[in-house]
Amino acid sequence: MTPDPRVGVVVITRNRRDELLHTLDRLTALPEQPPIVVVDNDSTDATAQAVRAHHPHITLLTPHRNLGAAGRNLGATALTTPYIAFADDDSWWQPGALTHAADLFQTHPRLALIAAATRVGPDGRPDPLNHTLATSPLGHAPDLPGPSVLGFLACAAVVRRAAFLTVGGFDPLLHFGAEETLLALELAAHGWGLAHCPRVIAWHHPHPTPRTGRPARILRNELLTAWLRRPLPHALARTWALARTCPADPQARTALAAALRLLPAALARRRLLPPAVERGLRTLETTPHPALRAP
Repeated sequence: MTPDPRVGVVVITRNRRDELLHTLDRLTALPEQPPIVVVDNDSTDATAQAVRAHHPHITLLTPHRNLGAAGRNLGATALTTPYIAFADDDSWWQPGALTHAADLFQTHPRLALIAAATRVGPDGRPDPLNHTLATSPLGHAPDLPGPSVLGFLACAAVVRRAAFLTVGGFDPLLHFGAEETLLALELAAHGWGLAHCPRVIAWHHPHPTPRTGRPARILRNELLTAWLRRPLPHALARTWALARTCPADPQARTALAAALRLLPAALARRRLLPPAVERGLRTLETTPHPALRAP
């Protein structure tokens, strides 16, 4: 394979210096030799110094605050490649995957996002999400290279840069946790296609110690996404469903309190989805698989 200048990689990180350096070793060894941008979300473990020392040719952005998932927007703005692959500090791309993704984008002009297949851990076991995406009930549009989806894993996604930036990228309001859904809805609402392409492969070695508070952030963001884009009866029902679990679930209590604090900002930007996208979400709601649940 030869270098491919069509796809750049954006990596976001915070306080995982050693994992990040391992990921950058993998990414810089790719035959495509993609330009790489690292966005350091205000690490306190000398991450920035380590990147400069070990990978001086990589673009490093240090916004001096934790932007959350929106750090990817900063990285995408810094790149000039037409397509952008995302990675976290514990994920990277299979050799050849980025070239294959670029070919798919060039062949399918409505395609805005590729949801890749993910292999997990040293043994490369398939992520259960792969099967969920491959059997999406949304069908296979004739102008897309794979099953249509309205969800994806951020560290296993490649986007068309122009489409990503046009819809605003990842919403800063959500910060982290299930932030992918709102971006998927925004792309679909603007007429773009999202597809699962199993020949585009990402590797993910999750950190053995998950980020604290992640379940509450996911619940919070699912509720906020409902208020941002779904009909009022649905948003009210989701709020009541979360409230009913609060007495027995501290994560639910934390999530609801956080969502209520952010609700005025969400209501100020409330905008219902186009009917076709809303129908797609309702189709997902009838699918009995947790990885396909709609907000």
